[in-house]
Amino acid sequence: MGRVWVMLAVMALAGPAWAQAPVPAAVFDVQMVNSSLAETTPEEAARVARLGKDLRAALTKSGRYRLVDMAPVAARLAALPAPRDCPPCAMEAATQAGAQVAVIAWVQKVSNLILNLNISIRDAATGQVLKGGSVDIRGNTDESWDRGLAFLLREHVFEDGR
Repeated sequence: MGRVWVMLAVMALAGPAWAQAPVPAAVFDVQMVNSSLAETTPEEAARVARLGKDLRAALTKSGRYRLVDMAPVAARLAALPAPRDCPPCAMEAATQAGAQVAVIAWVQKVSNLILNLNISIRDAATGQVLKGGSVDIRGNTDESWDRGLAFLLREHVFEDGR
C-alpha cells in the first residue's frame, strides 16, 4: 500500500501528461505551392525559409516538441516527392529520423493578394493527423505571413494559447 501512495505522490508532482518530455518531431521544410499566374518572388522564397525557421523555433520554445535531426534522411528526402504531396513518404522519413510526429507546413499562393498557410502535425507511425489547420491571409507581406503563422500556432497547434 505504501508504494501506491508514493507512486501517486510522484505522479501528482510530475504534473499533467502534456507537461511530460517533449515529443520528438520531424519538421520538414516549408513548401511553396504557387497556383497563381505570377511567379514566386525572391521575397516569397525568403519568407518561406523564415516561416520554417520561426515554426521550428516556436515548436521548440513551447517545450512540447523536440526537433529531431533530419540530416541522416536528407538524401532520401531529396529523392522523394515533397512531404505535402506524399504524406506516407514523409511519415517513413520521420520514423527513420526517430520522430514520433511529422510536421508538414506549406504556403499556397493563390494570387499576389491571397495566400494561405497550412500546418499538419501527424503521428509518424500511423499518418493520422493529430493537429493542424489553415489560415487565409490577405496581403503578401512579412507582417501578414507572421500574423498567419501566429494564428495557426495559437488556434490550431497550441490550442491553450501557449
